[in-house]
Amino acid sequence: MAFFPVFLSVVFVVRNQSEHIEKILSEATAAISSLVSEYELIIVDNASDDKSISILKKMTGESGQPNLQVYALTKEVDADTASWVGLENALGDFVAVIDPLADDICFLPEMLDKAVSGADVVFASNEQKSAQSFAYRVAYAVFYGIYRLFNGIHLDKEAPQYRILSKRVVNFILQHPQPAITYRHLPATGGFDRVNLNYSATPQVSCTKRLGESIDRGARLLVSTTRAPMRLVTTLSLFGAVANLIYSIYVIAIGFLKVDVAPGWVSLSLQQSGMFFLISLVLMVLGEYILNMASISNEGPLYHVGQEFTSARMTRHEKLNIEEATPLANTPIPFPKRKST
Repeated sequence: MAFFPVFLSVVFVVRNQSEHIEKILSEATAAISSLVSEYELIIVDNASDDKSISILKKMTGESGQPNLQVYALTKEVDADTASWVGLENALGDFVAVIDPLADDICFLPEMLDKAVSGADVVFASNEQKSAQSFAYRVAYAVFYGIYRLFNGIHLDKEAPQYRILSKRVVNFILQHPQPAITYRHLPATGGFDRVNLNYSATPQVSCTKRLGESIDRGARLLVSTTRAPMRLVTTLSLFGAVANLIYSIYVIAIGFLKVDVAPGWVSLSLQQSGMFFLISLVLMVLGEYILNMASISNEGPLYHVGQEFTSARMTRHEKLNIEEATPLANTPIPFPKRKST
């Protein structure tokens, strides 16, 4: 098995996994401890309402596992935001984001090999997916089709959740006003050297995703990562304004050139076209204003960490406390005797 002399941070997002959390962390520790020289496991608890917190506190005690960092959120947030909680608190040279129920941690050595070889971003996509409802699959296809049309990438295939990011990429994302949102797509669209890998592994637990939450998350991701939807609105508004202006010219021409025009048709048509012309202009100006405000706005934090605790024993700290004493460190330096005259 390959060994990498790097400091690796691994981020897990869990919710209500009290029955599996000890097994997940034990397997992760066994797989990572022999893979890299230094590591830390960052567990983001996404507002669990079971016994997960008490179990994690026990695991970070004196007799528990080393190198654990736990961040317990006060309210449930989407997976991208929860992942970013771990990412922005990671200290490693590379940060791996893993869904412990869907992603295979045994594929981590292949990903880390690409990262150490020079790739800033390494994505891994599992060819086996959890079964979802028909409505979810339809919404999935529509959203990712639209996102690819506007941004040029298929978000799920070219920028999946399972990834390794270098510290340089994490620092770059931190410079954006909403890193918890841009974290999902920016590594694939920011011009970094990236590698996409595929593997096949059966998910540990089949989890059905909720369609309503996925639609809300997808809409927020779409409008926050590209101006294309609002730009489409302003373009249609401009088209409507020009079309109504042309129609007004047409109505005036008909009124002058034809004598058999129905009474009131010219005035009514001009009134309607003028009204829609003004509405289209208002929508266009409003759309441009929203675009400008969205580009400079910086919303408040999307999450709040209620509890934070780490393992009682951190192996990297133990190594930092080692002092090497040289044999001559405590040897007194003799001074030359003065000759008597």
